[in-house]
Amino acid sequence: MRRLVVRASRRDSSAAAAGMRWAMLVVSSVLLGGLLETAGLPAGFLLGGMAAAIGMAVSGRGVTIAPVVFQLAQAVIGVMIARTITWPILAEIGRDWPVFAAGVFSVIAISLSIGWVLTRWQLLPGPTAIWGMAPGAAVAMTVMAGDYGADERLVAFMQYLRVVVVATLASVVGASVGQAPVASHGIAWLGGGTPTLFAATLGLIAVAFGLGRVWRVPAGGLILAMILGALAQNGAGLAITLPEPLLAVNFIVVGWAIGSRFTRDTLGHVVRALPSVLVSLVVLVAACGGLAMAMVELAGIDPLTAYLATSPGGADSIAIIANGTHVDVAYVVAMQLARFLVVMCIGPPLARLMTRRAGYGGAVDTTAP
Repeated sequence: MRRLVVRASRRDSSAAAAGMRWAMLVVSSVLLGGLLETAGLPAGFLLGGMAAAIGMAVSGRGVTIAPVVFQLAQAVIGVMIARTITWPILAEIGRDWPVFAAGVFSVIAISLSIGWVLTRWQLLPGPTAIWGMAPGAAVAMTVMAGDYGADERLVAFMQYLRVVVVATLASVVGASVGQAPVASHGIAWLGGGTPTLFAATLGLIAVAFGLGRVWRVPAGGLILAMILGALAQNGAGLAITLPEPLLAVNFIVVGWAIGSRFTRDTLGHVVRALPSVLVSLVVLVAACGGLAMAMVELAGIDPLTAYLATSPGGADSIAIIANGTHVDVAYVVAMQLARFLVVMCIGPPLARLMTRRAGYGGAVDTTAP
């Protein structure tokens, strides 16, 4: 009898400790995310959740996020991306497709070449550098990277460092030649819509999530949600409704899933890799700036429009910056979206090919520092 009482007491103590950890994680994530959003950093709630999870993980009080929860978050992100794929944007791409193709593939080639060099020099494990340099929506690249053999913790570090650096530079450039841009909030929050549209959006997410579980393709839920969402929006006229609280919670969960896998060794690797990553970012921004100058000379595009269109930052933050400056916003958003879609399609197989070319074969140990 005494043993049963002791076991029950231990279970209660363990449950209380777990509850306290979760409470600390939720509160710190909301506070940090809110502060970062207020400061105008892209995807503030994701970064806040990730920072809180990292702090608890390295202190030995980490929590475990079930894979199914992360997969559901991927489906939400896919629908969020689908909301930006509209007929006007696609029409803009079609009208000037040669320039778009040249700009899109040039930025991708520059970015992945730098990632290949970092991988070849073994500054980061496996294909991590290649995914970390992939110029697309940072959230999507981060959540897809782990499914394709990269260390999503380091990919997240590289992606968001690049987003912050590029968004800051773009804001400075935009403010220096035109109207000061609106502060970036990471995504375009949507507070409107009706209960019916919200229910339809949730149903779309559920279908994409379920099919993704059956399909068993890396990041399948995200890819299917993006495709189904775009078809429903442009073909069936569905107004995708994603309220701010849902997106905030979803971003925090993604941050938890990434941050909870950090260790002290991982943080040490981030510190050691920081100089190389910063140098690679300088090279990337300079090369894309040169590409923008070429577009100005050869295609007669407005300099600031060309600069923002070729900026390798997050498509969401660049779009918000463009909206607050005197540029062709549709052109900027169209090129950013086109590049993202191309990276989504060719990124995974290209990353695997470049990883093999860089001298890595077989499975990649993404936990090694």
